[in-house]
Amino acid sequence: MGDLEEEYDYTKIPPTGSAEGIAAGAPEDSPRIGVYVCHCGINIKMTVDVEDVMRYAASLPNVVVARHYIFMCSDPGQDLIRKDLAAGRINRVVVASCSPRMHEPTFRKTCSDSGLNPFYYEMANIREHCSWPHGDFHKEATEKAKELVRSAVARSALLEPIEEKLVDVKPEALVIGGGVTGMYAALDIANGGYKVHLVESKPSIGGHVAQLSRTFPTLERTASLLTPRMIEVGAHPNIDLMTYSEVEEIGGYIGNFDVKVKRKPRYIDTEKCKDCTPCIEACPVKDIPDEFNEGLSTRSAIYIPFPFAVPPAYTIDAEHCLLLKEGKCGDATLETIKEGKAVPPCMAACPGVIDFEQKEEIEEFTAGTIIVATGYDLVNPEVSAEYKYGVYPNVITSMEFERLLSPGGPTGGKIELNGKEPKDIMFISCVGSRNKQVGNEYCSRVCCMYLAKQAYLAKEQLPDANVTVCFQDVRAFGKGFEEFYGDVKTKGVFYMRGLPGEIYKKPGSDRVVVRGENTLIGEPYEQEADLVVLGMGLAPNKDVESIISMLKLSTSVDGFLMEAHPKLRPVDTATDGIFIAGCCVSPKDITDSIAQGKATASGSLRYLVQGRAVIEPAISQIDEEICIGCGRCAEVCPYGALELDEVRHVMTVNEAICKGCGGCNSVCPSGAATMKHYRDRQVYAQIDALTEVTDVGRLAEPESASAAEVAAEASAGAADTGSETGEVEGAETEAVPSAG
Repeated sequence: MGDLEEEYDYTKIPPTGSAEGIAAGAPEDSPRIGVYVCHCGINIKMTVDVEDVMRYAASLPNVVVARHYIFMCSDPGQDLIRKDLAAGRINRVVVASCSPRMHEPTFRKTCSDSGLNPFYYEMANIREHCSWPHGDFHKEATEKAKELVRSAVARSALLEPIEEKLVDVKPEALVIGGGVTGMYAALDIANGGYKVHLVESKPSIGGHVAQLSRTFPTLERTASLLTPRMIEVGAHPNIDLMTYSEVEEIGGYIGNFDVKVKRKPRYIDTEKCKDCTPCIEACPVKDIPDEFNEGLSTRSAIYIPFPFAVPPAYTIDAEHCLLLKEGKCGDATLETIKEGKAVPPCMAACPGVIDFEQKEEIEEFTAGTIIVATGYDLVNPEVSAEYKYGVYPNVITSMEFERLLSPGGPTGGKIELNGKEPKDIMFISCVGSRNKQVGNEYCSRVCCMYLAKQAYLAKEQLPDANVTVCFQDVRAFGKGFEEFYGDVKTKGVFYMRGLPGEIYKKPGSDRVVVRGENTLIGEPYEQEADLVVLGMGLAPNKDVESIISMLKLSTSVDGFLMEAHPKLRPVDTATDGIFIAGCCVSPKDITDSIAQGKATASGSLRYLVQGRAVIEPAISQIDEEICIGCGRCAEVCPYGALELDEVRHVMTVNEAICKGCGGCNSVCPSGAATMKHYRDRQVYAQIDALTEVTDVGRLAEPESASAAEVAAEASAGAADTGSETGEVEGAETEAVPSAG
């Protein structure tokens, strides 16, 4: 680096400078380009000779003026552009600076504020594409920066004005998922004065959080935190609560999403149901595993999910109800009910409330925005077969242990297994997470802390019990988490580094033996336990495939929904007006889930309040004169933006849906599908500029054959191909660059 510093001392470059371009006297109606080279502090200037790049830009065709400045994105930097536009010197703008993702909106706004169409602006990325990756090669980086500027100038001369279009936004929102994320999103929008359709597939809202006993790190009772919010959602005048329902179909575009929701029959008149128990007592089917209690208890075919469910109404399980499943319950059939002769025990116990004539209903409405908050599933514990879940009854999951801890659980909050208190309890972390063998390499983030919480509560309830947590790493990343983790260890919970390799039953005993290696000291261990709790990881919700298909959402390699950008747009998707939040995006705790839910509400309200949305202007365009209506573009369009006009037999573009991905352009056999702002001639101009052999360029002619020989050979090959296929002779020779 010493030699480089002697050749080029970036500290001698002045903070600003300018040069007149060779097109300074060009007519006003011709392309008159201004090029502005940014230092980006020292990010670019330290590697790229910005003054040399500016002088080179001034020598390019159609360039009227070139300038360099320390921070083009600053107000003084933007003023340089504004003044040149106000003076009428330029009608195109090229900024050589950072990435378009960072400041393209900034400079487009600068242009539009000065009366220039924002799509007359072009950006050359000489930071991420040049100065940063080539920091040790000053000369080469400077030459590359010149090439990038040359290509941007070539494209800029061919740019066309594009007008942004607006669509009206229906002042209603759809929230899919009634867990804690969806509830907070719905409440924020509803409190903003807009109608929300909240769709939940289960009979009650609340999600997985309703199953938890306490939260970490404060150990507050979940019911006391969640129940008031659930009641608020159920009673809010702006929330259309659609529980026990599923989204069947979604069409349309931002501002006007056409939604169909299937309401499944409860066979209960929820307005008349008084949340009493005679129907449950009368129901003859009482051996159904209770999903809310993770199968640790049973329920009847007519049930309410949990005591503080919202809405507080019963549901008849059609899969287990004898009348609906087998057509008969006692002496009653559906026919005898209609005739008034015999009724099942539940109807006799609660007359006028149970209605077996209810059918599925389809409700249709239009929503301006959509929020997807479909939550997560727990990893199937059987993926780690070495832990013998389902084989030994004293090996349970962390959620099952939550239900044991809960006062509303199957044991009334007592940690008991078959009526006995365990003396030795072992917790195993990272089951189904951070494991390449089961296909889940990601960290589930919450497991370390909920196991710490459960171990703490176990030690608190059973102070004489030996409580051990087997871990590979403890990730206490959140506010107060590290302090809570320290408190847990001071309460007598023993942490042992190293996950077990197997669990087997102790001969002649109900206890199991956990075998593994303590990686901290490098010694094997075998430890007996009465109860083993598997710290299950979080997995993508397997029931949302239809939602993914309807909304054309992307998923990451781990199966979770993919955001538009993990840092800059964490709750947006590639489709405007559709947001994602909570654990459907990635594993996260309650706090982060609520934060994302509120963020999506904010994003939705931006459209709902304005009542209009700007649609992507750089989209597909069909030349109807040459379109043959083959439909190949519609086949590859990921957004469903292209349709065939049956009358004119040409393809049409729904401008509100198209996102300008360019897939149609790449497959169109006639060339009818083109991209606004990315016309073929604009792209080819950039390519030609980059491959142009000049004093600046680093391309060398091949030694084995001259350019003329290569062109002649290609021309001959094209002529032969044309004669064989019936094409015009020499038609392909135009694609071969000339030797000069």
